[in-house]
Amino acid sequence: MTTNTPVSTPSAPPTPPAKRGLIRRLYDWVLHWAETPYAMPALFLLSFAESSFFPIPPDVLLIALCIGNVQKGYRFALWCSIASVLGGIAGYGIGMFFWNIAAVQGFFTTYIFSQATVDHVGELYKEYDFWIVFVAAFTPIPYKVITILAGVFAINFPMFVLASVIGRSARFFLVAWLFRRYGPPIKDFIERRFGLVTVLGTLLLIGGFAAFKLLTPAKAATPPGPQSPPPVQTPK
Repeated sequence: MTTNTPVSTPSAPPTPPAKRGLIRRLYDWVLHWAETPYAMPALFLLSFAESSFFPIPPDVLLIALCIGNVQKGYRFALWCSIASVLGGIAGYGIGMFFWNIAAVQGFFTTYIFSQATVDHVGELYKEYDFWIVFVAAFTPIPYKVITILAGVFAINFPMFVLASVIGRSARFFLVAWLFRRYGPPIKDFIERRFGLVTVLGTLLLIGGFAAFKLLTPAKAATPPGPQSPPPVQTPK
């Protein structure tokens, strides 16, 4: 009597893991610097580059460093702010001095922002130049878009620097303060809700200035005084 030997079928090869997107890989690459001795230089360079072309915001590394050493949070925020403003100035220079080069303009309008964005921001700059820079510096709006186009449309440079210093410092020092006040457990809140908090804070700030302007009475125009009659000339 013969027995049938079962034929073993080869198992299907394991499905290779899906390739992660470029942004996710860049995110992980940025985050790994927190575990190295070069965390501070990496934070400085990342903050500088993000202000003109790099897609990952410096908050990612700043948060990781604050978790590791809460007491140095303000120091991290200071260097982050300085580098980011310097990067913004570099972005302003790119827009002002190199925008007419076809390769430069093509790179930014292809990979960073669209021509429609250029036209829209240009219209906004005509009336809200300070506020556009400040809002982008403080909120999740891409700061790099505003720095490049600030140079393209040649907005007032000292005003641009002032708005950048206020907005970037407020953003990064707020992150450091939250960690100093609440510790590492605040991490999840910052990652999920920090953008909303900055947007609401900006709206409150702008609303406060608008209300102050509306409630402040304008100086009444001084009515012209009575004019003295022309001198009477007596005949000689």
